[in-house]
Amino acid sequence: MSQMPQPAQLSACPTCDEPPQAGDRYCDQCGADLAAAAASAAQTPGDRPVPPRLNGAAWSPHPEPEPDDYELAAPAPDGYELATAAPDGYGQPADPRAAGALGAPEAAPPTETGTPAEIDTGVNASTHTSAATSTGSMAGTGTGAGPRLPGGEHRPRCAACQEGTIDQDGYCERCGHAQARERDHMESELEGIAAASDRGLRHHRNEDAFAVSAAELPDGSPVMVAVVCDGVSSATRPDDASAAAAHAAGEALRTSLPRGAHPQQAMNEAIVAAAEAVNSLALDTGAAAAHHEGQRHQNAPACTIVSAVVTSDILTIGWVGDSRAYWVPDDRTAPPARLTEDDSWAAQMVAAGLMSEAEAYADERAHAITGWLGADAYELEPHTASYKPDRPGVVVVCTDGLWNYAESAEQMARAVPSDARSRPLNTAQILVGHALDGGGHDNVTVAVVPFPAAPGRAGSA
Repeated sequence: MSQMPQPAQLSACPTCDEPPQAGDRYCDQCGADLAAAAASAAQTPGDRPVPPRLNGAAWSPHPEPEPDDYELAAPAPDGYELATAAPDGYGQPADPRAAGALGAPEAAPPTETGTPAEIDTGVNASTHTSAATSTGSMAGTGTGAGPRLPGGEHRPRCAACQEGTIDQDGYCERCGHAQARERDHMESELEGIAAASDRGLRHHRNEDAFAVSAAELPDGSPVMVAVVCDGVSSATRPDDASAAAAHAAGEALRTSLPRGAHPQQAMNEAIVAAAEAVNSLALDTGAAAAHHEGQRHQNAPACTIVSAVVTSDILTIGWVGDSRAYWVPDDRTAPPARLTEDDSWAAQMVAAGLMSEAEAYADERAHAITGWLGADAYELEPHTASYKPDRPGVVVVCTDGLWNYAESAEQMARAVPSDARSRPLNTAQILVGHALDGGGHDNVTVAVVPFPAAPGRAGSA
């Protein structure tokens, strides 16, 4: 069979004098073509070949230094910001470590005059400047503010590359990595009540919200409150709607119950307060409130709501939309129960006897809600109900991001651990994990409220 021709061997590269390895066609040191050099040497012994040309210029093993006119300041290490040029023509490093690299005096360490957050972490909650509206590189280190950033603004560093700063959209300005938002995963626990919320695996943001609190009734007995809201994704600002509703309802219940209001009446008023908070989002800032009829058919912010009030002997549920509450007793031989009825297309079909529950929820229209909080809602009809369980257990208050994976009361009870009443936060975490393991197609939020309410620390979260 034919073979490739083997080049003549040289004892050293004619360009850099590097001894070649057997069979090398190119010099390992300088890249010179050894085969061409060997052929040239064979044709004209004793004549040194013309050095190879790189990019059209002759290569020299000992290049002359460039003129001083082209001398540049030493580059800052990656991730350090160079501010605007100083009078001497060179930028000053924004980070003390970069200053040391350039031979500049090291910046003084932070003093105790800053806030504790600034001293401990080097970051605060200030608004981040977008790269589109700023000048120069927006890189940072997360160790503190660059001395030339306006107002001494501090920037959190990227969780991925540990160097870049985060823009207003939540992306690293250095590597482009999306950062976790504050609401991507939330947990809260008080003595006797807990809640957890997660963005899920498919959504780009968390449009759910919750509020939990513990207080005392006028007779000194404990009361626990949980509010869970699910923003309507087809509406504008669903995340703002759920947050406003959860906050308003939670505050209303935490205020009225210690004053002696009946739980069902307090629940009804809390839902009305939540609706008003969501309605206000549809109004332009400073504009006069438009008539309700004039706001209909607008794509106004909207959300659902479900809330539970648990005392030592009674539990009260209130809701609008398709977020749900379940009762799961400690004694699993006793039947669990769903405590709410959805305001949804599927529920209407079942109630009207037009479809079975399985048929209705298999339809693509199943989760179209017929009741919600928002300026474009036709009529607000808060649902309230009170129950007197005859045994201890827990109330599970959740959005459809959870109950889609545990729809019936029996399925929910199987997902709830047996020690739920003594470990509400652990239970909430397990239920969020159950939804994520099932696919996490939606935001998932759940509050776990033990019954009866036990004396604990009054507060809110």
